[in-house]
Amino acid sequence: MNSGRFAISVHILTLLAFSGDEWTPSEYLAGSININPVLVRKELSNLRERGLVLSKEGKSGGSRLAKPADKLFMSEVYGAVKQKDLLGKGINSPNPDCPVGRKINDHLDNLYGDAEKTLLASLGKMSLAEFCKKFE
Repeated sequence: MNSGRFAISVHILTLLAFSGDEWTPSEYLAGSININPVLVRKELSNLRERGLVLSKEGKSGGSRLAKPADKLFMSEVYGAVKQKDLLGKGINSPNPDCPVGRKINDHLDNLYGDAEKTLLASLGKMSLAEFCKKFE
């Protein structure tokens, strides 16, 4: 989660949750997030491919949630936008003759895997509807 995509997607989905069954234009979403509408449409495309939003083109078009906010969990959003390892990867190749270098990447992979499982478990407990209640 080394980019801002999770935050942007949660922002988009929260706005769509508040819009209910109304089609919300990408320009409106972009105005709230304060980013270019092209970036919003890119994220909407990804969220649509993942089954989280529906979109309609045209003058009265826009986007809305594909399922009720209480059935959409933050872990799904994370899964939709995750591009890189949670904590990153080392860019060097450790010395295989070193007792630490020989095993560091294996141990880090296990550590990272455990951290991501914990994150997913936490995110899986919060629905978008619960997140939206924070704004009331």
